[in-house]
Amino acid sequence: MTEPSRSPNLQGLDPALREVLEPLDDHNLRLIDNVHPVEWPNPKPAERYHLVVVGGGTAGLVSAAGAAGLGARVALVEKRLLGGDCLNYGCVPSKALISAARAWHAAKAPNAFGAPTAQGPGDFGAVMERMRRLRADISRHDSAERFSGLGVDVFIGEGRFVASDALEVGGERLRFRRAVIATGASPMILPIPGLAESQYLTNETVFTLTELPETLAVIGGGPIGCELAQSFARFGSRVAIFDIAPHVLVREDADAAEIVQQALIRDGVDLQLGVNIQNVETRNSETLISFERGETTREMRFDKLLLAVGRVANVNGIGLEAAGVDFSKHGVQVDDRLRTSNKKIYAVGDVASRFKFTHVADALARIAIQNSLFFGRKKAGDLVVPWCTYTDPEIAHVGMYEQDAEKQGLEVETVTIPLSDVDRSVLEGSDEGFLRLHVQKGKDRILGATLVADHAGDMLGELSLAVTNKVGLGQIAATIHAYPTQAEVIKKAADTWRRGKLTPTVSKIFEIFFKLFR
Repeated sequence: MTEPSRSPNLQGLDPALREVLEPLDDHNLRLIDNVHPVEWPNPKPAERYHLVVVGGGTAGLVSAAGAAGLGARVALVEKRLLGGDCLNYGCVPSKALISAARAWHAAKAPNAFGAPTAQGPGDFGAVMERMRRLRADISRHDSAERFSGLGVDVFIGEGRFVASDALEVGGERLRFRRAVIATGASPMILPIPGLAESQYLTNETVFTLTELPETLAVIGGGPIGCELAQSFARFGSRVAIFDIAPHVLVREDADAAEIVQQALIRDGVDLQLGVNIQNVETRNSETLISFERGETTREMRFDKLLLAVGRVANVNGIGLEAAGVDFSKHGVQVDDRLRTSNKKIYAVGDVASRFKFTHVADALARIAIQNSLFFGRKKAGDLVVPWCTYTDPEIAHVGMYEQDAEKQGLEVETVTIPLSDVDRSVLEGSDEGFLRLHVQKGKDRILGATLVADHAGDMLGELSLAVTNKVGLGQIAATIHAYPTQAEVIKKAADTWRRGKLTPTVSKIFEIFFKLFR
């Protein structure tokens, strides 16, 4: 349900925030009113808090809401936007664009279904307006007003530790028994000559676009770069990806990444891989990228440049030194129970984890609540982490890759089932991908899984459950799966593995048995 329109006074809004909240239409005004109300009256601090949370992204919000729900006295401090990266310039807006790009692609692409092909350029402005509207609607879940209603003292402003047990915000001191650092991460900026003057985009500013760039350069062939490059190509931009790596998505199995790479090429993305960018120059409102491959140097021109090379932890300017919290350029240093070098202070989410995913931030926050308030001994290292890259097709993974198992001294058997063996995938024309399972040799324990499919992320849940709870392939093989579904590929993998257990000796025993009982 859409909230009624309100017009907040924006005179006190930080110009840096305005930059990521353009255009200031009704949708973004509603967003601001929810996640950074400029006239928000910070409450009078309590004498002492059970928990002070610094940072209002996913990790901070879950920490604050969870602790308050258990009866703790909680303060939440956020200087930018409640909801953090995920709501404002991450998962929510990017998936709105990806879903729109899929719809455009389906409408325009000639296909074997005999469906009519749409004509015309489409309305990119409408795509972005829809994204802003949906983001504003969702933002009420992360709003200052909602969290205040949950019993959390919400402080809008820059928080800084001033002692091992105290933090200051807006001239007020918040004393705490425990604290959680959840300040998140920011886009990584490469030291490319001329980049700073190029008015480049990042994931924090790309969603402010209202007009489709005719040409777009994307520096970075990781998940963010590939997702947005494919989407903009489907909207009609001429897109090129630049990366020093020899192929996109280098973290994934090479053959899985190759399927996505070929999909990008089909969608018109120009892949400039294995290159070194020498410099960036702005000339007559165009961006010129000079890059080198081997001994050859080339130059290409673009209307817009998107930098998507990863994220760096937000550790500066929050007084970690005064709190006695050790940190590095990689983030706040924590032990397996998420404690910092100051045992009163914990750190969760992107600022302290190599897994920079919303669902991991949520899971770590739950561990931090138990460990900080209730003397828990939950370990972050026990988590089984799934993830998904939302290209078309998607790549989803959970657990170990083969090399991870080998490092732990585990022998594996690998089962790979192509989607071309799955009837539903064939019928839908989505049979390019595969499921790969790594199974502990001599057992039926699934150590890891990679799935390449149209909706791999939605299909990964069964495998995540199996890896986390050590549900064996034998149990999966004995479970009825609906037919026809793409998820049937999991059952097929289990059946294939089970047939592989039929050794020559067992086969001989069966042969003798059936001869005796003709």
